[in-house]
Amino acid sequence: MTVQPPLAEIAGMLEQSPDYRVLRRLVPRSEFTPSSGQSTKTAILLDVETTGLDTARDEIIELGMVKFTYLPDGRIGRVIDTFSCFNQPSISIPAEIIALTGITDEMVEGHSLDDERIRKFAADAVVVIAHNASFDRKFMERYAPLFTHKAWACSVSEVEWRGHGFEGSRLSYLLMKAGLFHEAHRAVDDCLALLEILAITLPQLDRTVLSVLLERARRKTIRIWAEQSPFELKDELKRRDYRWSDGADGRPRSWYIDVDEPDQAAEIEYLQGTIYQRDAEIRTQTLTAFDRFSIRV
Repeated sequence: MTVQPPLAEIAGMLEQSPDYRVLRRLVPRSEFTPSSGQSTKTAILLDVETTGLDTARDEIIELGMVKFTYLPDGRIGRVIDTFSCFNQPSISIPAEIIALTGITDEMVEGHSLDDERIRKFAADAVVVIAHNASFDRKFMERYAPLFTHKAWACSVSEVEWRGHGFEGSRLSYLLMKAGLFHEAHRAVDDCLALLEILAITLPQLDRTVLSVLLERARRKTIRIWAEQSPFELKDELKRRDYRWSDGADGRPRSWYIDVDEPDQAAEIEYLQGTIYQRDAEIRTQTLTAFDRFSIRV
């Protein structure tokens, strides 16, 4: 009888060939880097599963958080704790959401988000990280006021993935590039997957993804509004990465863009010279990690 080699040995053999790539199932770990007496800070990874994409009207059905420490150089220390909770929405969970997440009405029945329990878990975190913070933060601010006052960082928009050799920013793709896969679209599982991504060292910088993300999140950005811009120039604004606000959430009904603080003068010069063709007064807002991605702005 032929004895088959262990699967790990087979995987190792395949990895020696340029014709194969091997993905291993993500096994969550609690220890990353010993602190060796260095001071550490506490952060939280957060993910929500919801009834839909409307941050003003849809509802959370599951909240997951992972609390961890990190060192001054951005290396991850250890996982402190995890948090997971269902929440029963006021409507039946749409079929497409059930298909995506596997979360059913029966699973969430009778469950709710406990604001006090959430507050105790998240109180000591200096930053909240989400893989699409403009989505997760808006939901959490509706359910738990604590998150209105926290600093947030977005691992989608605040890491220049393409500049670091990645072709996209989807969590499953980033995990695959790290040689891993996981069961996606459950909140804590997605947080643990993101933790592995943040621990990656970017070879061209010799820094972790977390280090790069935190540096970017600490900067000030300027939101510049192209109010009452000529309709016929909307495509010009879109090509320059301006986004449209329909005014439904209380913000101006206008095109806008977020730029780094040193780029503010050049962007205003562009609007006055190309869009308005006059010395127009331009509305601006200064944003930091404490209000960026918030429902308030």
